[in-house]
Amino acid sequence: MEIKKLIESLSPNEVKILPHLEENNIIEICKKSNLDKVSVLRSLEYLQNKKIVRLSSEKKKIVEIGVNGALYRKKGLPERRLLNLLDEKRIVEFKEAQKESNLSDDEFKVSIGVLKKKAMIELKNRKIIFSANKEEMSKKTLEESFIELLPLEYDVLSPEQLYALKSLQSRKDIIQIREEKTINIEITDLGKKIIDSKIKTQNLIEQITPEILKKDSQWKGKKFRRYDITSSVPAISGGKRHFVNQAIDYGRKIWTEMGFKEMTGNFVQSSFWNFDALFTAQDHPVREIHDTFFINKKVELPDKKIVEAVKKSHEKGITGSKGWRYDWDKEEAKRLVLRTHTTCLSAQTLSKLKPKDLPAKFFAIGANFRNETIDWNHGFELLQTEGIVVDPNANFRHLLGYLKQFAKKMGFEKIRFRPAYFPYTEPSVEGDVWNEERKEWVEYIAAGIFRPEVTEPLLGKPIPVLAWGPGFGRMIMNLFDVKDIRELNKNDLTKLRKMKFLMK
Repeated sequence: MEIKKLIESLSPNEVKILPHLEENNIIEICKKSNLDKVSVLRSLEYLQNKKIVRLSSEKKKIVEIGVNGALYRKKGLPERRLLNLLDEKRIVEFKEAQKESNLSDDEFKVSIGVLKKKAMIELKNRKIIFSANKEEMSKKTLEESFIELLPLEYDVLSPEQLYALKSLQSRKDIIQIREEKTINIEITDLGKKIIDSKIKTQNLIEQITPEILKKDSQWKGKKFRRYDITSSVPAISGGKRHFVNQAIDYGRKIWTEMGFKEMTGNFVQSSFWNFDALFTAQDHPVREIHDTFFINKKVELPDKKIVEAVKKSHEKGITGSKGWRYDWDKEEAKRLVLRTHTTCLSAQTLSKLKPKDLPAKFFAIGANFRNETIDWNHGFELLQTEGIVVDPNANFRHLLGYLKQFAKKMGFEKIRFRPAYFPYTEPSVEGDVWNEERKEWVEYIAAGIFRPEVTEPLLGKPIPVLAWGPGFGRMIMNLFDVKDIRELNKNDLTKLRKMKFLMK
């Protein structure tokens, strides 16, 4: 592009900063051009695209004084104030020393440690004995000298200053280290020619407006500023839902399209609904604190008829079952927990169904909480989607069909099933999906048909209920190519802006 055309393509802000580029200092350019920093930086990027300037950046670590450091620079470090007191008395008791020095508990403890380390005091029988000579007393410590010199560049610190820095970093808010980015501006030969050419762009029309179009005199015989459509523009991050919420919406859409109604409920549930109604014995390991988060409170139990039926199921069994053969404890059932699965919502839903409501299909999607060791594949908060089908004619083949259909809609092509055991389903099954990147099977679902010990107390008779609870968080990882389940809760804005929008 010839110089004349290039000049005609310059924006007003680019023209404003051109005469001041030799300052090679963003702050000075802002002052002289009367532009804010963002406008100057953006204009510099445009000038670089037009090969008028070359930009390079350099990062520096700057050691600065902190809040407490500013105070200590005026009053003196705590150890210096204690030292001045000891210089007068030579020997002083601990309590007296702290009181007269006006130091806080933390400052006093740190001062004692620093002075002892420097061999300037001795401690005997809860007394502080001053052992330094006058020369040591009057000489500034490395830490005092270092504070007076701040701010400093980290890379130019001497070994003594690095030692002082390390010593002060162990204390609260005395110093702080920040990263400073410096932009260097180099004017190219083309840029020098443009600056020397006495730029005149004041007669160029910047944009077309309704007012200009109304009168020919507003634009006829005048020039419009040239626009360079090849120049890069600032990235725009449009508003969108969090990708986890997008996935939840998508999962909800799948279930509703398959004819399911949604179940909802609280995170905090009674042990009765979370465990007892699901035929989980009260001495089962899953009901211990190393697996479950308990809340130090109890609630009243639901309808007496249901409670008595659940109690009988546990103690003696029903429909040919022998139960768990122990004395079921109402007080244990009243304990509150953070729900460990959304299956507690299924139990509550079953307890409200009437014969005229059948057959029926329900689903839930929500967070659950378990006392897990956190790694790439596990967290103490886990997303689960729950599904139940209540139908006198339902069978195990129907269950596998539902599971396959949902998994495929969520993007999993390779699925396998294997026998499993759960306290409240029989038969039971676990489903795995194939993780192509890790080349391994990952568990994603637990399922089965509710045992009669679950359904009869809640429904009045043992009607088949297909039930499953896929790990929804792992499905989200597959949908959005997330490698670590902890990323679901980190909310890194940079990553969220780059995250694809779920188009399904």
